[in-house]
Amino acid sequence: MVSQNPAFEIVDAVSSAREALALLERETVDVILLDIEMPGRTGISALPDLIDKSRGARVLIVSALAEDGAAATVEALTLGAADTLAKPGRGTFSGKFSEILCERLIRLGQSDMGQGMIRNRAPDHREVPITPAAPHIKRGAVACVAIGASTGGLHAIAEFFKHLPADFTAPILITQHLPAVFMPFFARQIETGSGRRAMVARDGMALEPGLIHIAPGDAHLCLHRSGDRVFVRLSRVKAVSGCLPSVDPMFVSVADIFGDRAVGVVLSGMGRDGTIGAADMAAKGAELLAQDVETSVVWGMPGSIAKAGLATGVMTPGAIARHIGQRAVRA
Repeated sequence: MVSQNPAFEIVDAVSSAREALALLERETVDVILLDIEMPGRTGISALPDLIDKSRGARVLIVSALAEDGAAATVEALTLGAADTLAKPGRGTFSGKFSEILCERLIRLGQSDMGQGMIRNRAPDHREVPITPAAPHIKRGAVACVAIGASTGGLHAIAEFFKHLPADFTAPILITQHLPAVFMPFFARQIETGSGRRAMVARDGMALEPGLIHIAPGDAHLCLHRSGDRVFVRLSRVKAVSGCLPSVDPMFVSVADIFGDRAVGVVLSGMGRDGTIGAADMAAKGAELLAQDVETSVVWGMPGSIAKAGLATGVMTPGAIARHIGQRAVRA
């Protein structure tokens, strides 16, 4: 299927992770198609080494185990896979699947990080990245952190929590574009990786310090205040971005409740979801931090924030986490 598309040059096809790593010692590729079940090491266990050895190639998992809701899919995305695609059954390797496969490859090959068993011959429409100076340290404790992400976001979120100080206890909200069936696995993965409590948000639950609240895959994660307490309000009102869940209503809600004590974080993702809500947060004095182009799988969402002049800083996920932790120290 790939070889019939003139946009691509197939560098090689190998049957094991060991052979792939050896190949990457001498070849540079843009995209790697990776199965999960292989002789020797599994694709999941080899994934971090393949990304490192290829100097940042985009990895597309193509596997029968990459079904919607599969724990292996969430684990692969968290470890750095750019995307996943379920392999169809025998006798169906044609037609629509071929179109979807090539569309995914073109999208990944044209993203802003271009190193990396396929070379992409499609036209390159990359833009010169915007890299603002290091952010000004805002004073005052952080009351709430709201994180929005899409394609490439699971790995970025994992990196964020690796560097967030353990004593940071403000409530954290996450809107990650994923189908609803993935969310329990995603919450479990975040909880294991961060060492913090994480759960899929329920309508009416109280906002808790030290808890990571994750938007369900079929509703926007919003907040409302009752007396001196803040509660989750799930909404399914159509968002301008067309996303469900959408980052925009979460940001608007957090801005209304917490104003300049809130921090909005926009990580890797395609499109512009979050830009409208980020403008609302900025108007209320909240801090907006965007992931940098170099570490983003797709610099659509964070790039939109930066280009709109809304980001107070554009950094790696780890630097964003450390910066947020410093606010409490310098309050």
